[in-house]
Amino acid sequence: MVVTVAIFLVKLFYIQVLSDNYRLLSESNVRRSLVQYPPRGIIYDRHGEKLVTNEPAYDLMVIPRQVKSPDTLELCRLLELDPQQFRNRLKKARKYSMYKASIFLEQISKESYGYLQEKLYRFPGFFVQPRTLRKYPYPIAASVLGYVGEVNQNDIEKDRYYISGDYIGKSGIEKSYERELRGEKGMRIVMVDVFNREKGRFEEGQYDVPQVQGEDLISTLDLQLQLYAEKLMQGKRGSIVAIEPSTGEILVMVTAPGYDPNLLIGRQRTKNFARLSQDPQKPLFNRALQAQYPPGSTFKLVVGLTGLQEGAITPASRFGCNGKASSPIACTHSHASPLDLVGAIEQSCNPYFWGVFRNSVDRFGYSNTRKGFNEWRRIVKSFGFGSPISPDLLNQSEGNIPQDAYYDKYFGKNGWRSITIRSLSIGQGEILVTPLQLANFAATIANRGYYIPPHVVKKAGIREIEFEKKKTAVEDKYFLPIIDGMYNVFEASHGTARYWKIDSIISCGKTGTVQNPHGKDHSLFLAFAPMDNPKIAVCVVVENAGFGATWAGPIASLLMERFIKGKVKRLDVEEHMINSNLISP
Repeated sequence: MVVTVAIFLVKLFYIQVLSDNYRLLSESNVRRSLVQYPPRGIIYDRHGEKLVTNEPAYDLMVIPRQVKSPDTLELCRLLELDPQQFRNRLKKARKYSMYKASIFLEQISKESYGYLQEKLYRFPGFFVQPRTLRKYPYPIAASVLGYVGEVNQNDIEKDRYYISGDYIGKSGIEKSYERELRGEKGMRIVMVDVFNREKGRFEEGQYDVPQVQGEDLISTLDLQLQLYAEKLMQGKRGSIVAIEPSTGEILVMVTAPGYDPNLLIGRQRTKNFARLSQDPQKPLFNRALQAQYPPGSTFKLVVGLTGLQEGAITPASRFGCNGKASSPIACTHSHASPLDLVGAIEQSCNPYFWGVFRNSVDRFGYSNTRKGFNEWRRIVKSFGFGSPISPDLLNQSEGNIPQDAYYDKYFGKNGWRSITIRSLSIGQGEILVTPLQLANFAATIANRGYYIPPHVVKKAGIREIEFEKKKTAVEDKYFLPIIDGMYNVFEASHGTARYWKIDSIISCGKTGTVQNPHGKDHSLFLAFAPMDNPKIAVCVVVENAGFGATWAGPIASLLMERFIKGKVKRLDVEEHMINSNLISP
């Protein structure tokens, strides 16, 4: 008996004095581990202006086992929920776990949090966990910046960093730079009393894990130019992409109609997303990256460059034109004939470029069309057409540069010739391009034969982001007559964009009027300026607007003038472009 009592006394002494295991177990009933969500990195424009910031928000958490028949009506009033919603959310939390905390109501504003915190002690099992929400100081560039949403099961399975209730970039920069922006979660352990009120840090915070804030991003976008471009495109469907040729940095990316990115934050995100998804104007559709159009007459520049490289023509080569009576491809208007390459670009002559295309495709002989076509296609592809070209923009459409197998399928293996596919010579037929690809093409001509992949982020944290230049399959010297022709588009007396030339800025451009089987033709224009030291290359697409010189041309010229000079002198043109509504009610 003495030995047994001694053993018990020693054990009790060990438990109560020497060991802290049971003390920790008892304290676990009043400890709470709070995930510390780091603020996501700030996104800036190229001049340091904030495009995306953070604001405080709070999630109401619940541990179902601790819920003690709360005053449902009072809590519902505080949370702006009806009783059935309350019961559904509690049921979902119980299904997840009776013992682990889960989100009961997400993204409570700081204003609502103030009222809730005063009375939360009355509701056992509920507590608040802070986090941040994205905020957009300007209602622009939603399709580029993207949005943040709650993770799904697929996200969790792909990356064990995430747990249910976490948030992740869903589109745009937010998604493509998610790892840099998200930071690293921390953990804070606090003591709480029976009323759910925090009473201090556990063990003075020695078991806490600090959070690491996400990296800030410096984007390539120019805030003021983006604001101006979006104003020019209001009341229109289409897109604008502007690139700095020497760096490949995207200065502007507009898709119209667009939407305010603030609509997709907070508790209203789901409702607003559904509304935007059902909008017949498709504001969630990024036309700059995903819309695919025949390039129309803008593609004549590619046909000319390919013909020069292959030796199918020289800059002095001439082809005759009989205007609308021309065959097998008619011209849109009458002009001097025959024309050389520079004159053909100035006049946008269809028969000329049909002649160039025919010489290119048939240069190995009429019986070897396939070889000539595939060589022509190889050179065209070197400009970035037919494939995604941006390394940090997601969900890009590839466009289409048709393959010989496509024509074999429809015409038979030996059943097609250059005349069968002649519509390619004027940017129609099966060719499809995106506005981003066309803007990149304009930058390539401005650079005289190379491009740097267009991108929207130039710096992540302290890391500079660099990309290697891409050389086309066309020699530098062949770009000079093309540029001379584009110069004439603005400067010559018969140039198709002569009305939109910019005072004291020598610009180069090309109009495009794209046939549209579903309605009025699309208006396209690509340009760069200045001619000898290009600072900006632009592609503008205005859907169902008619001639390229009518809408896309003046918008592009205004944008270039604003970027280079800092202001616009042609206020009458500016007012007309801004106030015109081309979208049917």
